[in-house]
Amino acid sequence: MKLAIGCDQNGYVLKTSLIAALQSQGHEIIDLGCDENEVIDYPDVAERLSLDVASGEYERGILICGTGIGMAIVANKILGVRAAQVQDIYSAERAARSNDANIITFGAQVISIENAKLLAETWLKSEFAGGRSIPKVEKINRIDNSYRKPSP
Repeated sequence: MKLAIGCDQNGYVLKTSLIAALQSQGHEIIDLGCDENEVIDYPDVAERLSLDVASGEYERGILICGTGIGMAIVANKILGVRAAQVQDIYSAERAARSNDANIITFGAQVISIENAKLLAETWLKSEFAGGRSIPKVEKINRIDNSYRKPSP
């Protein structure tokens, strides 16, 4: 799977650990920053990665900041993105299976590296289940489209 990953300075260590783990599982990882010792505002990283995922350049994306909250808020401003902050196995699986989330977010200050690896692996192995979730995701998309204009 072609996957983009990005972080602010709070998520750098977690990001580098996730990249190594996901590459070892055969995923193609595109690192959208930040670099070591670079200070960057999380909205800048989240916007760039989210636009790329929404355009189809990457199948999915992972965003990391201190709590994961800010990244999720920004990502969900982009038309076509369904971002979920995950901290447990069940949420990671359901983000994909029920909500067809194309981006997940982590908080490097609130989750361990090992847990984040497990959650990312769970999410990436999970596929949208369809079924009863289809009308709900379609409603999300209709709401998204009715309140926003496409991103530039």
